[in-house]
Amino acid sequence: MSIETSTTRVGDLSAYLARPAGGSGAGMLLLPMITGIGEQVRAWADELAGRGITTLTWDVFHGASTDNTSREDLGAKLGELSDEVALTEQTALLDHLLGDLGCTSAGVMGWCLGGRFALLLAARDQRLSGVVAYHPTVRDPLPPNHTLDTVALSTAITAPVLVSYPEADTVVSHETFDRLQAALQSRATGATFTQHFPGAEHGFSDSSRHGTAVNADAFALSWPQTLAFLDALKG
Repeated sequence: MSIETSTTRVGDLSAYLARPAGGSGAGMLLLPMITGIGEQVRAWADELAGRGITTLTWDVFHGASTDNTSREDLGAKLGELSDEVALTEQTALLDHLLGDLGCTSAGVMGWCLGGRFALLLAARDQRLSGVVAYHPTVRDPLPPNHTLDTVALSTAITAPVLVSYPEADTVVSHETFDRLQAALQSRATGATFTQHFPGAEHGFSDSSRHGTAVNADAFALSWPQTLAFLDALKG
């Protein structure tokens, strides 16, 4: 399938757009990991566009990504992220997907910090058709700039959720993930699909971690299931 890619403006925001030539009814908002809109995330956006999904990617760090900034410097920016500011930006992008881009439905997919925001956005905005949260960074206790409690708010999500957890995650404890999973499964509306990968590490989907076989294997198993989930959302 022929696709179109560009860096586009949505108000004051910059975003990466990948879509089938001529657009599509199915949309997906991508919320990156610490890499920002780096090569890896653009490749995922392009792949989804090739499957008939219009993808719009949030620019986490407003121009900074692994294309032009070290991971250490990007990591230093994490403490500057505001939950409310980020969600306002993401909502504007979702409005654009469902408005000017002509999508009739849209889901959200995020990795690490973006996985957490995918859950928070879905808790706030019931327009979303589905949620994919790869190894969401749900910390306990909450860092000072995490003003929203992801676990507590996840009970408000009405869309189906696919969440992936690596058993050797040193960022998100087993106890915290158990509480998140229990909150998701307590919902009266919206299926919960959980992927659990023994031995895999936080951020296992990041290709920079695929030198460790268990991480590469986890991603190789998880990605086809994610694509099948997204295909089901398209109807």
